[in-house]
Amino acid sequence: MSSILIVTDAWHPQINGVVRSLERTAEELQKIGVRVEFLSPADFRTLPCPTYPEIRLSLAYKGMVRRRIDAHGCDHLHIATEGPLGLMAASIARKRNEPFTTSYHTRFPEYVSARLPIPLSWSYGWLRRFHNSGQGCMVATRSLEEDLHARGFTNLQRWSRGVDEKLFHPVAGSVLPADLPRPIFMNVGRVAVEKNIEAFLELDLPGSKVVVGDGPQLESLKRKYPDVHFTGAKVGEDLAAHYASADVFVFPSLTDTFGNVLLEALACGVPVAAFPVMGPLDVIGETGAGVLSENLGEAALAALDIPADHCRQVALNYTWAASARQFLENAEAAHSARMSAKVA
Repeated sequence: MSSILIVTDAWHPQINGVVRSLERTAEELQKIGVRVEFLSPADFRTLPCPTYPEIRLSLAYKGMVRRRIDAHGCDHLHIATEGPLGLMAASIARKRNEPFTTSYHTRFPEYVSARLPIPLSWSYGWLRRFHNSGQGCMVATRSLEEDLHARGFTNLQRWSRGVDEKLFHPVAGSVLPADLPRPIFMNVGRVAVEKNIEAFLELDLPGSKVVVGDGPQLESLKRKYPDVHFTGAKVGEDLAAHYASADVFVFPSLTDTFGNVLLEALACGVPVAAFPVMGPLDVIGETGAGVLSENLGEAALAALDIPADHCRQVALNYTWAASARQFLENAEAAHSARMSAKVA
């Protein structure tokens, strides 16, 4: 397979695990000779998503998307999101009887239920029909694969994630204000209700709490928790230096399917405290690089004793090169299976 078109509704200016994963996968695939093209909101006029302006909704119709797909002329179609572009691309592929794969990045039903009174069964039913209509649905972890299989999802394929170990690494000193009392308990990510950040901010912990990131809940949390240090969004070396300035990375999310931030923190030598749920169970598990507990405060305190070098060694088991190869193998398997079925 020499070329892949990735259709995604998640794109810049968003800073999140989906966008980073797609970009890094594309970079690694291009290194091994695979041409990767993107069809994203950057190709169309957009409008901000209500209550979440960072998310841009594409103002496109099916004919526009079809022409863009044809113009790219790629061997395989991968649909990364279940938004407007993803839905149109899947509809076009089904009508043409052409193979495509999807990926399940976010526990969308839980995301929606955190905002609207919509039963989980309705959302999962819709998602099941969407993902089962393709030839493969890529998932990041065993826990997610088992959960979706139990809900009737089929053709599930494993696609893990990686970490940039050259960017994310332990550094001496701290970029945080010198007057912040130690220990530093930090959270990094989108500041939004589905991330359950208040479960972290409500903890009775010594030292200081730091939140790195931006999002729709940022201003309200600043007002409610004036003693917490909010840095706003950070990227690149600045982001890595913030991770490395922490003593414990606290991950209160109950809805993430993986959590790239877990690997980034570990690569910077920072142990993790989290709930024993999907994502942390798969990344941290029994590695000893963090503490998982229903009592998040106890987990945060216990994680203080974990050596930084052990955390980094655990993170180094995940590479973007391996992730990209896995993605390509999934695409090739799904494509071949559909082509064989059409011939038969």
